[in-house]
Amino acid sequence: MGKSLERINKKKKILIRIGSLRHGGAEKVLVTFLKNIPENKYEIDLLLNLKSGKYLEEVPSWIKIYHLHKGNMIPTNKPWEIPVKVYRRSYEELLKLFPKLLYKFILKKRNYDIELIANHRLLEEVLKSPVKTSKKIVWVHNDLFSIPEYTTRKLKKFFKSDKIWVISEKIKSEFEKLATIEEEKEKLIRIYNPIDSEEIINKSKEKINFTFIKSREVKTFVTVGTVFPQKGFDRLIKMHKKLLKEGFKHKIYIVGDGYDFKNITSLIKDLKVDDTVIMTGYQENPYPFFINADYFILSSRYEGYPTVLFEALTLKKPIIATDVSGVNEILENGKFGKIVENSEEGIYEGMKEFLSHSDIPERYVKEMNSKELPFTLENAVVKLTNILDSL
Repeated sequence: MGKSLERINKKKKILIRIGSLRHGGAEKVLVTFLKNIPENKYEIDLLLNLKSGKYLEEVPSWIKIYHLHKGNMIPTNKPWEIPVKVYRRSYEELLKLFPKLLYKFILKKRNYDIELIANHRLLEEVLKSPVKTSKKIVWVHNDLFSIPEYTTRKLKKFFKSDKIWVISEKIKSEFEKLATIEEEKEKLIRIYNPIDSEEIINKSKEKINFTFIKSREVKTFVTVGTVFPQKGFDRLIKMHKKLLKEGFKHKIYIVGDGYDFKNITSLIKDLKVDDTVIMTGYQENPYPFFINADYFILSSRYEGYPTVLFEALTLKKPIIATDVSGVNEILENGKFGKIVENSEEGIYEGMKEFLSHSDIPERYVKEMNSKELPFTLENAVVKLTNILDSL
């Protein structure tokens, strides 16, 4: 009886791995989850490849943080930065090759009930774990089927894990097509990302150290995300230029930073739209930009489940979004926002419609106000903890 009670009261030991806690959607979702799960049920270790990022300080104190490297991310290839990048990469490859070294010297021979990777790129690392008894979970945040490097052979490797958490029905459906036996399909679990709406609203009221020029005569679009090709900011800027030529006055604020920042800045200069496209760089709190803009636009080439749309919905901003994974689910097939073709022409048509007919974005706002939005922090956390408890 005593041993049975001990097993019931025993905390589950969980290892969670992610690259860093920089300003990204997956990182934000993970930290929101960690801040809202019960401490009395779990013993969690968080292993970061790089101990850095804006969300680091938000990790609850009861969660132990381990790391492979310290310092800042290096998005560029300046000559003096290359040796550090090579060292970091070589060290990670060494630990991937000899995982027992990681578990012996960094994690101190810890045994785990569950090992979860919150970044799909760490699949090989979790599958090579020397803890053979642990359940392996892969949390897929992106539509990997839209990324050329993910071949069918590479995607099938995900079925080697015990559970695959996917954040949209589209991604789940694509994985189901790859499954060869029913047991593989059963590994797929559609989950909802935890979004803290109250925190978003409160932060949107904060003052920011940035001059946002708002004018009744000129409508403003805002887009938020890491600056790399996936986000399609190049397409957005080209269509912005086309609309300006046709007489549709407007401005665009791009909130974020990333390795493609210089290329996007160069494109802005080449197209001579310096006065109408504002690159804000990284912002600790992006939510006041949502509030000050007239419209939100998602110009992505691919996504997994763009949580930034939940933020725009929470702040009641009219939305234009390319037809990528997760968008139809979040916007309820166009009920809560304008879904456009995933192309330059689609982005152009959506922006032109909002700029030509003010009643259309206003209709979306009325829809948002007419009912409770279909996501809650509590429901998402309960579902995720139930899955962990069942393993």
